Amino acid sequence: MWKAFEEIETLGWIAKKRPRMFAVQAAGFARIVRAFQAGEKEAAEFANARTVASGLRVPKAIGDFLILNILGESNGGAIAVGAEEMIRVAREIGAKAGLFFCPKGAACFAAFNLLRRNKAIASGERVVIFNTGSGIKYLEVY
Repeated sequence: MWKAFEEIETLGWIAKKRPRMFAVQAAGFARIVRAFQAGEKEAAEFANARTVASGLRVPKAIGDFLILNILGESNGGAIAVGAEEMIRVAREIGAKAGLFFCPKGAACFAAFNLLRRNKAIASGERVVIFNTGSGIKYLEVY
């Protein structure tokens, strides 16, 4: 998305101002989160990573240095979410909105709730959450 913002700015469709970006990872092997919090330029590899959100199971992010740079440049952050919270939030979204989110999409909503509670995202801030999959692909998890 960061690259997309640069491209549409080049086209003259938006101004230079960018949103804050947050990375969300599964708790237990959140290497980007740890590297960001430690101020590191790269994230260590994590062998045998496991999570119910297979889309978040990335033992070594190829663009980790890019992600960490963007998080810092955008004044954003990185946060980890546990599997139980992902499932709980997915069920809540399904019950309230009728949407069947995948665990990784639900992780983003769970992270949003944590960031709001911790006041990292202020009331009234505009937020976009990307959900890139359907819960139908994760029936065994639900």
